[in-house]
Amino acid sequence: RYLHPSWLLTRIKNAYPELWESIIEGNNQKPPMWLRVNQIHHSREQYLALLEKEGISAFSDDHLPNAIRLETPCNVHLLPGFNEGWVTVQDRSAQRCAELLAPQNNEQILDLCAAPGGKTTHILEIAPKAHVLAIDIDEQRLARVKENLNRLKLHATVKSGDGRYPEQWCANMQFDRILLDAPCSATGVIRRHPDIKWLRRNEDIAQLAQIQKEILHAIWPYLKSGGTLVYATCSILPEENSQQIAAFLSSMQDAQCDYQHQCLPEQYSGDGFFYALINKK
Repeated sequence: RYLHPSWLLTRIKNAYPELWESIIEGNNQKPPMWLRVNQIHHSREQYLALLEKEGISAFSDDHLPNAIRLETPCNVHLLPGFNEGWVTVQDRSAQRCAELLAPQNNEQILDLCAAPGGKTTHILEIAPKAHVLAIDIDEQRLARVKENLNRLKLHATVKSGDGRYPEQWCANMQFDRILLDAPCSATGVIRRHPDIKWLRRNEDIAQLAQIQKEILHAIWPYLKSGGTLVYATCSILPEENSQQIAAFLSSMQDAQCDYQHQCLPEQYSGDGFFYALINKK
Protein backbone atom coordinates (compact mmCIF):
# COMPACT_ATOMS: atom_id res chain seq x y z
CA ARG A 1 0.00 0.00 0.00
CA TYR A 2 2.72 2.49 0.93
CA LEU A 3 5.52 1.23 -1.34
CA HIS A 4 7.96 1.23 1.60
CA PRO A 5 9.57 -1.73 3.41
CA SER A 6 8.01 -2.32 6.83
CA TRP A 7 11.14 -1.53 8.85
CA LEU A 8 11.42 1.91 7.24
CA LEU A 9 7.72 2.59 7.63
CA THR A 10 8.02 1.78 11.35
CA ARG A 11 10.99 4.11 11.81
CA ILE A 12 9.24 6.98 10.04
CA LYS A 13 6.03 6.44 12.05
CA ASN A 14 7.98 6.41 15.32
CA ALA A 15 9.90 9.57 14.46
CA TYR A 16 6.95 11.49 13.00
CA PRO A 17 3.68 10.15 14.46
CA GLU A 18 1.71 13.14 13.12
CA LEU A 19 3.46 13.56 9.78
CA TRP A 20 4.45 10.09 8.60
CA GLU A 21 1.71 9.79 5.96
CA SER A 22 2.68 13.06 4.27
CA ILE A 23 6.36 11.98 4.34
CA ILE A 24 5.51 8.66 2.66
CA GLU A 25 3.36 10.49 0.13
CA GLY A 26 6.24 12.89 -0.60
CA ASN A 27 8.66 9.99 -1.04
CA ASN A 28 6.40 8.50 -3.71
CA GLN A 29 6.14 11.70 -5.80
CA LYS A 30 8.25 12.65 -8.80
CA PRO A 31 10.86 15.20 -7.70
CA PRO A 32 10.96 18.76 -9.05
CA MET A 33 14.02 20.10 -10.84
CA TRP A 34 15.85 22.85 -8.95
CA LEU A 35 18.61 25.08 -10.28
CA ARG A 36 21.27 27.14 -8.53
CA VAL A 37 22.15 30.30 -10.43
CA ASN A 38 25.87 31.04 -10.47
CA GLN A 39 25.95 34.57 -9.04
CA ILE A 40 29.39 35.13 -10.58
CA HIS A 41 27.64 35.37 -13.98
CA HIS A 42 24.06 36.50 -13.39
CA SER A 43 21.60 37.50 -10.72
CA ARG A 44 18.67 35.13 -10.28
CA GLU A 45 16.32 37.69 -11.88
CA GLN A 46 18.57 37.95 -14.93
CA TYR A 47 18.63 34.16 -15.29
CA LEU A 48 14.85 33.91 -14.89
CA ALA A 49 14.57 36.34 -17.81
CA LEU A 50 16.90 34.12 -19.88
CA LEU A 51 14.73 31.09 -19.11
CA GLU A 52 11.59 32.98 -20.05
CA LYS A 53 13.16 33.94 -23.38
CA GLU A 54 13.70 30.20 -24.03
CA GLY A 55 10.08 29.43 -23.09
CA ILE A 56 11.08 27.64 -19.87
CA SER A 57 8.68 28.40 -17.02
CA ALA A 58 10.37 28.75 -13.61
CA PHE A 59 9.86 30.16 -10.09
CA SER A 60 12.22 31.73 -7.58
CA ASP A 61 12.50 30.59 -3.95
CA ASP A 62 11.65 33.07 -1.18
CA HIS A 63 14.17 31.61 1.27
CA LEU A 64 17.27 31.08 -0.90
CA PRO A 65 18.95 33.79 -2.99
CA ASN A 66 19.97 31.71 -6.03
CA ALA A 67 17.39 28.91 -6.16
CA ILE A 68 14.99 28.41 -9.09
CA ARG A 69 12.41 25.65 -9.53
CA LEU A 70 11.41 24.64 -13.04
CA GLU A 71 7.73 24.09 -13.69
CA THR A 72 8.67 21.05 -15.78
CA PRO A 73 12.07 19.26 -15.62
CA CYS A 74 14.10 19.53 -18.82
CA ASN A 75 17.38 18.38 -20.36
CA VAL A 76 20.24 20.41 -18.86
CA HIS A 77 21.53 21.30 -22.33
CA LEU A 78 18.34 23.30 -22.93
CA LEU A 79 19.29 25.58 -20.03
CA PRO A 80 20.93 28.86 -21.12
CA GLY A 81 24.68 28.78 -20.49
CA PHE A 82 24.75 25.39 -18.78
CA ASN A 83 28.04 24.39 -20.43
CA GLU A 84 29.48 27.82 -19.58
CA GLY A 85 28.73 27.30 -15.87
CA TRP A 86 25.88 29.80 -15.54
CA VAL A 87 23.72 27.36 -13.63
CA THR A 88 23.89 24.06 -11.72
CA VAL A 89 21.20 21.46 -11.02
CA GLN A 90 20.89 21.20 -7.22
CA ASP A 91 17.90 20.68 -4.94
CA ARG A 92 16.92 23.69 -2.84
CA SER A 93 17.53 21.76 0.41
CA ALA A 94 21.10 20.97 -0.65
CA GLN A 95 21.64 24.64 -1.54
CA ARG A 96 20.95 25.57 2.07
CA CYS A 97 24.22 23.92 3.22
CA ALA A 98 26.63 26.42 1.68
CA GLU A 99 24.35 29.33 2.59
CA LEU A 100 24.49 28.22 6.25
CA LEU A 101 28.25 27.76 6.07
CA ALA A 102 28.55 31.41 4.91
CA PRO A 103 32.08 31.07 3.45
CA GLN A 104 34.29 34.15 3.11
CA ASN A 105 37.10 34.94 0.69
CA ASN A 106 40.63 33.93 1.81
CA GLU A 107 39.35 31.47 4.43
CA GLN A 108 40.58 27.87 4.71
CA ILE A 109 37.48 25.74 4.11
CA LEU A 110 37.08 21.96 4.20
CA ASP A 111 34.30 20.26 2.25
CA LEU A 112 34.25 16.75 3.69
CA CYS A 113 32.46 13.91 1.86
CA ALA A 114 32.39 16.32 -1.07
CA ALA A 115 31.43 14.18 -4.09
CA PRO A 116 29.87 14.86 -6.54
CA GLY A 117 30.83 18.48 -5.86
CA GLY A 118 27.58 20.47 -5.84
CA LYS A 119 28.34 21.99 -2.45
CA THR A 120 32.05 22.47 -3.24
CA THR A 121 31.20 24.62 -6.25
CA HIS A 122 28.48 26.48 -4.34
CA ILE A 123 31.02 27.44 -1.64
CA LEU A 124 33.30 28.85 -4.36
CA GLU A 125 30.48 30.73 -6.10
CA ILE A 126 29.78 32.50 -2.80
CA ALA A 127 33.48 33.04 -1.98
CA PRO A 128 35.58 32.63 -5.16
CA LYS A 129 38.84 33.42 -3.33
CA ALA A 130 38.33 30.90 -0.52
CA HIS A 131 40.93 28.13 -0.20
CA VAL A 132 38.78 25.00 -0.46
CA LEU A 133 39.92 21.43 0.21
CA ALA A 134 37.41 18.87 -1.10
CA ILE A 135 37.76 15.35 0.34
CA ASP A 136 35.88 12.16 -0.47
CA ILE A 137 36.61 8.49 0.15
CA ASP A 138 35.37 7.44 -3.31
CA GLU A 139 38.00 8.19 -5.96
CA GLN A 140 35.61 7.48 -8.84
CA ARG A 141 33.09 10.00 -7.54
CA LEU A 142 35.88 12.56 -7.07
CA ALA A 143 36.11 12.66 -10.88
CA ARG A 144 32.64 14.25 -10.80
CA VAL A 145 33.90 16.93 -8.40
CA LYS A 146 36.66 17.81 -10.87
CA GLU A 147 34.19 17.84 -13.79
CA ASN A 148 31.91 20.24 -11.92
CA LEU A 149 34.81 22.51 -10.97
CA ASN A 150 36.02 22.55 -14.58
CA ARG A 151 32.58 23.37 -16.01
CA LEU A 152 32.19 26.26 -13.56
CA LYS A 153 35.84 27.36 -13.98
CA LEU A 154 36.43 27.23 -10.22
CA HIS A 155 39.44 25.94 -8.30
CA ALA A 156 39.66 23.68 -5.25
CA THR A 157 42.21 21.17 -4.00
CA VAL A 158 40.62 17.74 -4.50
CA LYS A 159 41.89 14.70 -2.58
CA SER A 160 40.82 11.18 -1.76
CA GLY A 161 40.59 10.46 1.96
CA ASP A 162 38.59 8.88 4.78
CA GLY A 163 36.89 11.42 7.04
CA ARG A 164 37.60 9.25 10.07
CA TYR A 165 41.36 9.63 9.60
CA PRO A 166 42.07 13.29 8.72
CA GLU A 167 45.70 12.98 9.81
CA GLN A 168 46.25 10.93 6.65
CA TRP A 169 45.28 13.73 4.26
CA CYS A 170 45.44 17.15 5.86
CA ALA A 171 48.57 17.10 8.06
CA ASN A 172 48.21 19.90 10.62
CA MET A 173 45.87 22.18 8.69
CA GLN A 174 43.33 24.25 10.60
CA PHE A 175 40.09 25.34 8.96
CA ASP A 176 37.93 28.43 9.42
CA ARG A 177 34.87 26.49 8.26
CA ILE A 178 34.04 22.83 7.70
CA LEU A 179 31.10 21.45 5.75
CA LEU A 180 30.48 17.83 6.71
CA ASP A 181 27.86 16.35 4.41
CA ALA A 182 27.94 13.09 6.33
CA PRO A 183 27.39 9.63 4.80
CA CYS A 184 23.82 8.72 5.69
CA SER A 185 20.78 6.57 4.93
CA ALA A 186 19.58 9.07 2.26
CA THR A 187 16.02 8.62 3.56
CA GLY A 188 15.31 12.27 2.68
CA VAL A 189 15.95 11.80 -1.05
CA ILE A 190 13.90 8.66 -1.74
CA ARG A 191 11.80 10.45 -4.35
CA ARG A 192 15.02 11.00 -6.36
CA HIS A 193 16.45 7.52 -5.68
CA PRO A 194 13.55 5.10 -5.08
CA ASP A 195 15.95 2.13 -4.95
CA ILE A 196 17.10 3.41 -1.52
CA LYS A 197 13.94 1.84 -0.08
CA TRP A 198 15.01 -1.60 -1.23
CA LEU A 199 18.80 -1.39 -0.97
CA ARG A 200 18.92 0.01 2.58
CA ARG A 201 18.55 -2.35 5.57
CA ASN A 202 17.35 -1.64 9.10
CA GLU A 203 20.76 -2.50 10.59
CA ASP A 204 22.44 0.07 8.30
CA ILE A 205 21.15 2.96 10.41
CA ALA A 206 23.19 2.14 13.52
CA GLN A 207 26.28 1.50 11.37
CA LEU A 208 25.90 4.84 9.57
CA ALA A 209 25.34 6.68 12.86
CA GLN A 210 28.58 5.18 14.17
CA ILE A 211 30.52 6.36 11.09
CA GLN A 212 29.01 9.85 11.41
CA LYS A 213 30.06 9.97 15.07
CA GLU A 214 33.62 8.89 14.24
CA ILE A 215 33.97 11.52 11.48
CA LEU A 216 32.55 14.31 13.66
CA HIS A 217 34.92 13.53 16.54
CA ALA A 218 37.92 13.06 14.23
CA ILE A 219 37.51 16.32 12.33
CA TRP A 220 36.60 18.61 15.26
CA PRO A 221 40.26 19.24 16.32
CA TYR A 222 40.96 20.59 12.81
CA LEU A 223 38.43 23.42 13.19
CA LYS A 224 39.94 26.71 14.37
CA SER A 225 38.79 28.22 17.64
CA GLY A 226 35.88 30.49 16.73
CA GLY A 227 35.31 28.45 13.54
CA THR A 228 32.07 27.04 12.15
CA LEU A 229 31.13 23.46 11.27
CA VAL A 230 27.96 22.68 9.35
CA TYR A 231 26.83 19.08 9.81
CA ALA A 232 24.35 18.02 7.12
CA THR A 233 22.65 14.82 5.99
CA CYS A 234 19.98 13.98 3.43
CA SER A 235 18.32 11.80 6.08
CA ILE A 236 15.10 12.27 8.06
CA LEU A 237 15.99 9.80 10.85
CA PRO A 238 16.71 11.29 14.31
CA GLU A 239 19.47 8.76 15.04
CA GLU A 240 21.55 10.34 12.26
CA ASN A 241 20.51 13.91 12.96
CA SER A 242 19.20 15.52 16.16
CA GLN A 243 20.29 12.58 18.35
CA GLN A 244 23.73 12.53 16.72
CA ILE A 245 24.23 16.25 17.39
CA ALA A 246 22.91 16.04 20.97
CA ALA A 247 25.41 13.27 21.75
CA PHE A 248 28.26 15.23 20.15
CA LEU A 249 27.47 18.41 22.08
CA SER A 250 27.30 16.52 25.36
CA SER A 251 30.80 15.14 24.78
CA MET A 252 32.47 18.35 23.49
CA GLN A 253 32.63 21.22 25.93
CA ASP A 254 33.93 23.66 23.31
CA ALA A 255 31.04 22.96 20.88
CA GLN A 256 27.96 25.15 20.71
CA CYS A 257 25.04 24.53 18.36
CA ASP A 258 23.56 27.83 17.16
CA TYR A 259 21.01 26.37 14.75
CA GLN A 260 19.55 23.04 13.72
CA HIS A 261 16.67 22.18 11.46
CA GLN A 262 15.05 19.08 10.00
CA CYS A 263 13.57 19.67 6.56
CA LEU A 264 11.11 16.99 5.46
CA PRO A 265 10.56 15.75 1.89
CA GLU A 266 8.25 18.04 -0.10
CA GLN A 267 8.62 20.88 2.46
CA TYR A 268 9.08 24.01 0.30
CA SER A 269 9.23 21.43 -2.57
CA GLY A 270 12.70 20.40 -1.37
CA ASP A 271 14.31 17.10 -0.38
CA GLY A 272 14.51 15.85 3.20
CA PHE A 273 17.62 17.33 4.82
CA PHE A 274 19.06 18.01 8.27
CA TYR A 275 21.41 20.85 9.21
CA ALA A 276 23.27 21.73 12.39
CA LEU A 277 25.44 24.84 12.66
CA ILE A 278 28.08 24.23 15.33
CA ASN A 279 30.59 26.83 16.50
CA LYS A 280 33.83 26.16 18.34
CA LYS A 281 34.04 28.34 21.42
